[in-house]
Amino acid sequence: MTAADGAGGTVAGCGTAADGGTEEVRAFWRRLGLPGLIDVHTHFMPERVLAKVWDYFDAAGPLVGRTWPITYRAAEEERVEILRGFGVRVFTSMLYPHKPAMAAWLNSWAADFAARTPDCLHTATFFPEEDAAGYVRTALDAGARVFKAHLQVGGYDPNDALLDPVWGQLAEAGVPVVTHCGSGPVPGRHTGPGPVRRLTARHPRLRLVVAHMGMPEYTDFLDLADRHPGVHLDTTMAFTDFTEAAAPFPRDALHRLADLGDRILLGTDFPNIPYPYAHALDSLARLGLGDDWLRAVCHDNAARLLAAGPAGDGPAPAGTAAAKPPAPAPRRPPGG
Repeated sequence: MTAADGAGGTVAGCGTAADGGTEEVRAFWRRLGLPGLIDVHTHFMPERVLAKVWDYFDAAGPLVGRTWPITYRAAEEERVEILRGFGVRVFTSMLYPHKPAMAAWLNSWAADFAARTPDCLHTATFFPEEDAAGYVRTALDAGARVFKAHLQVGGYDPNDALLDPVWGQLAEAGVPVVTHCGSGPVPGRHTGPGPVRRLTARHPRLRLVVAHMGMPEYTDFLDLADRHPGVHLDTTMAFTDFTEAAAPFPRDALHRLADLGDRILLGTDFPNIPYPYAHALDSLARLGLGDDWLRAVCHDNAARLLAAGPAGDGPAPAGTAAAKPPAPAPRRPPGG
């Protein structure tokens, strides 16, 4: 794929699945004068769980809804090195249960993965079950700095009473929760803006990151972010050719991306993406929102959010993150 001409920060070429587009990715953030990228939505999970996820994608399962090739199908160590080669300074191990009695085990694996992968932010998850508050407390005490909630795959209402103490703990700790709550690629029983509106009304201090820009209910989730300063959105798969073909972002809402430019974060879904990583960056660049917007989205916003303390007005205590996010990059002229 070739980038459109004239967009700020445009990637010159998106590379191929074989080479990963490493040089194109590095050229992107260097041109912006950034020290690298922060990607808040990448997937690492136990090998047998990831194999089942890939099998599901390969079969175009009902929650996928279309042919979906995995571009970065590789061993765990290779996938980590690919991200490092891209210049991704901080990433996550987004993982999620689809049934009870699974989340605590996933959290144990994620804690170990973060301990042996210093640039991976300690990630955790949960499910509505009796012991959820206990294992979430354990994860927070162990230094978890971001959580994942997948309402589509998990098939649960975020307002389930079993999750009340969980959301309360996360709001008090100021730890963000990346949440797949939009109805793409196919609707779930509890996806869409309604359940999340009720959740944020009950927990207004919650730091919620709406995955995939809330596709396809983009404007509804932008409205939610307008009303709640703790609501952010990640760019995972949004604006790419793959997604635009099925769930295009409304062109008349582009100005709202600029207005909320301090609360949009880079996410990619690596490695489970059907195109090169560089194309995700190119898709942001060709929106034409400028270099300052790209710098904020691809690095500075996440650095600020992930380093925030409970009140959002100071850094997290030393030693509470497996990977300490770098401070926002100083503004300087773009260069190599």
